[in-house]
Amino acid sequence: MINITKLYCGLSQPADALRYGQGHGAARTAGERKPIVVWNITRRCNLKCIHCYSDSDAREYPGELTWEQCQSVVDDLAQFAVPAVLLSGGEPLIHPRFFDLAGYARGKGLRLTISTNGTLIDRDAAQRLKDLGFSYVGISLDGIGATHDHFRGKQGAFDKTVAAFRHCKAVGQKVGLRLTLSAHNVADLDHILDFIEAEGIDRVCFYHLVYSGRGSNVVDVTHEQTRVAVDKIIDRTARWAASGKPREVLTVDQPVDGAYLYLRLLKENPTRASEVMDLLKWNGGGANGSGTGIGNIDTQGNVHPDQFWQSLTLGNVKQRPFSEIWRDESNPTLAALRRRNGRLEGKCAGCRFLGICGGGFRVRAVQVHGDLWAPDPACYLRDEEIKAAA
Repeated sequence: MINITKLYCGLSQPADALRYGQGHGAARTAGERKPIVVWNITRRCNLKCIHCYSDSDAREYPGELTWEQCQSVVDDLAQFAVPAVLLSGGEPLIHPRFFDLAGYARGKGLRLTISTNGTLIDRDAAQRLKDLGFSYVGISLDGIGATHDHFRGKQGAFDKTVAAFRHCKAVGQKVGLRLTLSAHNVADLDHILDFIEAEGIDRVCFYHLVYSGRGSNVVDVTHEQTRVAVDKIIDRTARWAASGKPREVLTVDQPVDGAYLYLRLLKENPTRASEVMDLLKWNGGGANGSGTGIGNIDTQGNVHPDQFWQSLTLGNVKQRPFSEIWRDESNPTLAALRRRNGRLEGKCAGCRFLGICGGGFRVRAVQVHGDLWAPDPACYLRDEEIKAAA
């Protein structure tokens, strides 16, 4: 993740210790961090989103973890001292024991967040999430009105999602908007930013498309569209900060956003650019992401380097604890991910920003090129930018 509010505006943010090595509890290096765990607790969903990486649907999926197995996972993650657990799906609120699971995890001291489509969050559900102590509720919104309904595969989804934001705000629950940029919604970006402002949403994550599940059939934005979109996000973030009402704004699944932001600052504020470069170097981008700073447990108990990389399984929590699987580097791909210097090819190999980007998001290279070390096809930096003198 690239925290625009922190890097561009210089404002302290909740996860500075985890992302940039600043503040209480910071690891000595980013590579020594425990992973944030994205846990897909069910594949079942009440919607059918066109970009769903888990290809979820409104049906039962045999083989999901039992209650006892879920408890064992929580016990292990708590003992392993992971910094946070993101409960996802499918639609996690459909899980028959969602609130029991959340309560058990909170009782073990785990920091919880949730990724939800929001359609099942009424006022009572929002209050229960607040009472359980969720750090924030991430609600997916992929456009305004009919655009969102098209993405979600259900008419009326937008209205229910808007209501979910308002229910969370009404009970004092920190709420975040999650959006995946694609050719279907990039034209809606200004309206989405307006919506965030009008609704007083606390946190927003803009995801770059990864070609997993049904997401492999979604048309990505062009490199030029990405640059325009990132500039709009930076501009609005700066405007919010200047107004005295900053929001936590992040971009996700594209470490090159850090390099792009640095290049922009280099023209506007060279002193700040130098400070940002130091923060980005500590973070390391993709080199300390999948398989290091983030991990995934899918609905069947399989462990993956991240939630989009379902083709690479490191083990299964039904047989071994997550913590044991994560520390076992006998898997050659996992070991290589954590020590990728000299392995990257093409434009990544000669890029002057390799130390802060880490070669982008590796699973996209696998999905498009079938080669772990090929360049990230979504990298939008121009040749003159990656080769220019530092």
